[in-house]
Amino acid sequence: MTTVTTRTQVVVIGAGPAGLSTANLLRQRGVDCVVLEARSREFIERHPRAGFLEEWAVRELERYGLAGRLLRQAGRHGSFEFRFDARRHHIHYAQLTGQHHFVYPQQELVTDLVAHYADVLGGDIRFEVDDVRLHDLTTDRPFVTYTDPDTGRLHRVECAYIAGCDGARGVCRRHIPAQESVFASRDYGIGWLALLVEAPPSAEGVVFGIHPRGFAAHMARTPRITRFYLQCPSGDDAANWSHERVWRELHTRLAVPGAPITEGRIVERQVLDMHNYVVEPMSYGRLHLAGDSAHLVAPIGAKGMNLALHDAFALSSALTARLRDGDGAGLAGYSARCLRRVWQYQEFSQWFADVLHGATDPDPFQARIAEARLRRLLDSPAAATAFCELYIGRLAR
Repeated sequence: MTTVTTRTQVVVIGAGPAGLSTANLLRQRGVDCVVLEARSREFIERHPRAGFLEEWAVRELERYGLAGRLLRQAGRHGSFEFRFDARRHHIHYAQLTGQHHFVYPQQELVTDLVAHYADVLGGDIRFEVDDVRLHDLTTDRPFVTYTDPDTGRLHRVECAYIAGCDGARGVCRRHIPAQESVFASRDYGIGWLALLVEAPPSAEGVVFGIHPRGFAAHMARTPRITRFYLQCPSGDDAANWSHERVWRELHTRLAVPGAPITEGRIVERQVLDMHNYVVEPMSYGRLHLAGDSAHLVAPIGAKGMNLALHDAFALSSALTARLRDGDGAGLAGYSARCLRRVWQYQEFSQWFADVLHGATDPDPFQARIAEARLRRLLDSPAAATAFCELYIGRLAR
């Protein structure tokens, strides 16, 4: 069977926030690109994912005309609370930083970005592709091959650069030789049971419950949908968590006098093992990673989607400068520029994880250290401000 060959300037692999933002900005700037996605359009537009965007990220999307529906529909959070020792402790981070979180589920942002790229800009996006492979990455003529699942035909897309945005389980990262990068990782040794519930929020914003039985969290999504998390053993099976057990633990770990937890139908439950990683550098030859392909941050501080967007803004600018203007400085510095923020967020994630899970640490010394950190955060305005700036992502970019 004949191979179908096409050519473009950039192949973007993966239609998540990183890939779609990169593709939109490239196309807006007159750079040709093709997006390859293993899933269907319906799947990526409906699959429930994270939902907190930092204000700097929203303003960048707005700058490029990609935040219209987001700004109309997203809720805004400017405070959260810790619950422990049967008390509520509020942190008003918008007052301390002047910035908010925008509550907008990832699938909604993906829906917007797909529509803008494919329907408004007429961009080339190919869904449900199989057996994606990258070739000749260290030459000036790399190419990508994939199989059309309907026809079985092999497609070859020749390009100048490849943006690897296909996530933690994607193929792009595996094309970087082990000797050419450092894979740094951290396993927290615990799991989170992630729950999506048909119930109105029990609080205005995010609630972090610190309890001897384990961490728990409440995160308002929409007026009818709430996200909950429960700390559980690493590798636990979601089937072990019956409806009755889930609500018993949520009430125990989160409810305080005057602030009950509203129950509802559990529509999704899965166990997430808490681990982080970073691939350094994020580039190899003509391949440049972005988003979860390059780094994973456990959902402790809602950083993953924001880092993906930061990468996309940097990568699209660097590729445009190289392909349109002949300036390669941005691509040469792309990895270092992104990793500065990545490591700030990783450090924050680790610090915050120690605080949130301290009550269950088997080492009594570490447990008391975590409690001391939390009380300093609550008692010191300076400590609270420093924490909140990291929490909202108010960093130099």
